[in-house]
Amino acid sequence: MSKTLNAVVLSSGGIDSTTAMAIASQKGYEIYSLSFFYGQRHSFELKAAEKAAEIFKVRRHMIINIDLSRVGGSALTDNIEVPKSRDEDTMSMGIPVTYVPARNTIFLSYALAWAEVLESSHIFIGVNAIDYSGYPDCRPEYITAFEKMANLATKATVEGKMQITIETPLINMTKAEIIMLGNSLGVDYSITHSCYDPSPAGLACGQCDSCILRKKGFREAGIKDPTRYMTN
Repeated sequence: MSKTLNAVVLSSGGIDSTTAMAIASQKGYEIYSLSFFYGQRHSFELKAAEKAAEIFKVRRHMIINIDLSRVGGSALTDNIEVPKSRDEDTMSMGIPVTYVPARNTIFLSYALAWAEVLESSHIFIGVNAIDYSGYPDCRPEYITAFEKMANLATKATVEGKMQITIETPLINMTKAEIIMLGNSLGVDYSITHSCYDPSPAGLACGQCDSCILRKKGFREAGIKDPTRYMTN
């Protein structure tokens, strides 16, 4: 397969990144999936990312360790309580404490480095600016800015050997639309993990913002939610 068909896909094991991987697969890319253990309390997502890598028969799945708990500042990496049972209006008021400082910038930078080595001009990320928790690094203007920077930052792009494109196929879709699209592509959402505060056994709490948005997505899509919640 031509090297131009390589794609680095950022994979968290959640609904969005797994759907983005399905899209990349459907388009015929040779997938190199990239995940991170960054000190997050919801590290069960990495098991989901491994399952996605197996199902989509990726060329290689790499997990990189970065200890963002040393930086802190987020309910996902620090001793800060994860918000529970918030309504959608409350979720939309400001940036929540589950925001991890500069996370997508860090992840995309690693993806950029790997893409240059692989001679891959495409990086897929499942960011979404509709049904999301208000994170600034999920917005279209952020992606545009990072893509511009990426093409100024690497030897391959400066020498004119490649042009980096940050692929964001889900950025303007609702969670329901994403789920319906993934379902049409055969995504098994039972393998995915979204919860910010799972039980020791990996059961979803059902009350954090991510769980609430996940439930809403399946409900509006008219598709049965396969998630194993603590209250199931």
